Amino acid sequence: MFKSIVLPVVAVMGVIASANADEGQWQPHQLPQLKSELKRIGITIPAEKLADLSKHPMSAMVSLGGCSASFVSPDGLIVTNHHCAYGAVQRNATPEHNYIVNGYLAKTRDAELPGGPSTLVYVTEKVENVTDRVLKGLSPSLSGKERHEQVESRIKALIAECESDKAYRCSVPAFHRGGEYYRIRQLMIRDVRLVYAPADSVGNFGGDIDNYEFPRQAGDFSFLRAYVGKDGRPADPSPDNVPYHSKDFLVVSAEGLKNGDPILLAGYPGRTSRYKLPSEIRFARDVDYPAKAASITADLSVIAAATMGNPGYDVRYASVAKSLNNVLKKTQGLMDGFARTDIAAIKDKQDAEFRGWYKQHGKGGSLLSDLDTAIGADMAGSQQEAAWAEATHSDLLKSARTLYRLSLERQKPDAQREAGYQERDLSFIKARLTRLEQSFVPSVDQARWTAALNRYAKVDAKNHPHGLDALLPKADALPGMYKATELADTSKRLAWIGKDPEAFRSSHDPFIQLAVRLQDTGMALENHRKEVDGNLERVIPQYMEAVIAWKKSQGKPVYPDANSTLRVTYGTVAPYTPRDGIIKGPFSTVEGIVQKATNKEPFNAPANLLQAIREKRYGVFKDPVLGTVPVNFLSSADTTGGNSGSAVMNKRGELVGLNFDSTYESITKDWYFDPVITRAIHVDIRYMLWVMKEVDHADNLLKEMTIKYPKK
Repeated sequence: MFKSIVLPVVAVMGVIASANADEGQWQPHQLPQLKSELKRIGITIPAEKLADLSKHPMSAMVSLGGCSASFVSPDGLIVTNHHCAYGAVQRNATPEHNYIVNGYLAKTRDAELPGGPSTLVYVTEKVENVTDRVLKGLSPSLSGKERHEQVESRIKALIAECESDKAYRCSVPAFHRGGEYYRIRQLMIRDVRLVYAPADSVGNFGGDIDNYEFPRQAGDFSFLRAYVGKDGRPADPSPDNVPYHSKDFLVVSAEGLKNGDPILLAGYPGRTSRYKLPSEIRFARDVDYPAKAASITADLSVIAAATMGNPGYDVRYASVAKSLNNVLKKTQGLMDGFARTDIAAIKDKQDAEFRGWYKQHGKGGSLLSDLDTAIGADMAGSQQEAAWAEATHSDLLKSARTLYRLSLERQKPDAQREAGYQERDLSFIKARLTRLEQSFVPSVDQARWTAALNRYAKVDAKNHPHGLDALLPKADALPGMYKATELADTSKRLAWIGKDPEAFRSSHDPFIQLAVRLQDTGMALENHRKEVDGNLERVIPQYMEAVIAWKKSQGKPVYPDANSTLRVTYGTVAPYTPRDGIIKGPFSTVEGIVQKATNKEPFNAPANLLQAIREKRYGVFKDPVLGTVPVNFLSSADTTGGNSGSAVMNKRGELVGLNFDSTYESITKDWYFDPVITRAIHVDIRYMLWVMKEVDHADNLLKEMTIKYPKK
């Protein structure tokens, strides 16, 4: 149809001068083609330097595997969001030392606390285009499943080749919905320690009430430190390890920003869906999101009821509930956004224009009908998968299924195992199984699963996976299952790793028995997904290639959807108008904390913080225009989930804040970017430094960082 999938992406970059500066989550190597845009908004760092992962400031950016972060000292000190370090805080919290409530500060390196096996730091060192090695020579006669498995086999080979040095973790994610593949090599640091987290009443001020709202006053920041062996290479946690000497780190600027100033933002955004079709939007709007919101709402109610009045249970499920609440509010925001702006209708118009262009410039064939067929199968499969998730909504059952699947996969040569169950994945599986003890109580898990089985029973029978109903336990059988199982004990749970399938089949543990019974049904669902995905992976790249050519003809920007890889976006500090007569931002201040403080969660600010505000002990952190300390600010940067903790930099590449949220009206930007109302929310570095100095007296960290203070 078109000669190349790769070339149009590169070629189109030269015609984006007319594009909105704010839109786009750009791969670093694309930035040299954005010189005029960067210069226009006032960025002074050369675009070529931003494209080089070995040079400042990109060499200071890291991933936490779900959040973003950056080095701020040569001794492995990392700054990220409070909610990104929440797991490490929770891991070390006890009823006697509740670091969630009170915060934690290590005054010395010896006092830094272990982040746990799931707290990891990834330093991206190399990105290379491997599209040909993944896609070249695939036979058009392959079934969807066969095609998917051949692609996966090639990807696993590319990863194995890259991970010959075990210090590295490699991945080969798809870009442009399967049109391009890049191999990414990351140094994986396994010893990560909690250095400093402010009290929850600072880091999470406003809680779920203020989530996605503005103005807000959240001090959403924390510090971690990366440790390695004495040879400078990643090592398992050990008291003999030493701080990692990062190749680069960000200078912190306390000089501040003002309305209209340019910003750069770098991080690891999770997932966007900017190029999805109108039918996919309507499915999300009318089917997927309402079902998801209802399920999470019900689950949260069960957790609240099951933990109420039980000391320690609330701590165990604090992180679970926090995560669910965040997903719920985002899902509700998406539904409200779809109701406010008919994005499907906007996409209808764009789709009609594209199909008209394609009739003239494409080579015809069955591409568009194949596309619609593949998407229809995807949506139908998604509903069955959602039903399966409800039916198996138990942490113990998930553990049992993981263990049994691992035993089956280990009967195969490593290269032939399913991704996620190879030897390279074993440490992650152990970490998940170990981490369960931090966020699990049998009675709560039982209550959640009982409620989920009741929800599953109400799902339209046509969406029940074939054969599943007959395998599921009745609700009245669950108490006996939880009483008889040994999987709630971490050591006994881990002891199943390495056992052969026959040991599972002969087990009397009710959760192991159920995992064995569910295996065939689960595999049928998984194989169907592979068939669906393989057909999508065949047709979507052809569609995207055509879309890229179409957008190129209009002089519009083309950037890949976010996929948890390193991206750069940029924009300006800017207010917005959510509705008639209201202007929000661009700054909130510490005075807002006093105005909102009620001495009750989630507006229970620490007494010493309130006193410092009332006494106006602002020092060098006072903004000359605002006359006080700014807390949060808005920018027009293009962000999404995963960008939490992303470094917000000024025009010189100095750290001026951390991204942590979006406004409620912006949530639908995952599907459609509207520059008029899309705003990201950042914590201002001046508030962070002020809290560290005036409230928590983190003088050791202030001395460790390189901070540029305002000129007197």
